[in-house]
Amino acid sequence: MNFYEHTLITRQDISPSQIRQIEDKYSKIIQDNDGNILKFESWGLMNLSYLIKKNKKGNFLHFKIKAKANTIRELEKNEKIDKNLLRYLSVKVKKLDLETEYFKKNEEPVKKN
Repeated sequence: MNFYEHTLITRQDISPSQIRQIEDKYSKIIQDNDGNILKFESWGLMNLSYLIKKNKKGNFLHFKIKAKANTIRELEKNEKIDKNLLRYLSVKVKKLDLETEYFKKNEEPVKKN
């Protein structure tokens, strides 16, 4: 089994419940194909660098997965036909960083002098 980082960008106009359904749908596909989700992060609504299908923003979902290559093929096959997704990306990595949360909001306000 290999390690993968898999990121989805959904349309900006979908509801939080639809985002949850998308997360559940792809989590189920991963688990049904003998994959294991080690970590899931919802990065929230962020600006895109350029317009994608007339969208300026997108909701980012990020999975850290331990799976076989056929699991990723099955995931991407389903993502190609999903109208709620703008983009997806799978990257095979040698090891996963499960501690760092890159898009976590800081709880403490920054002091200004």
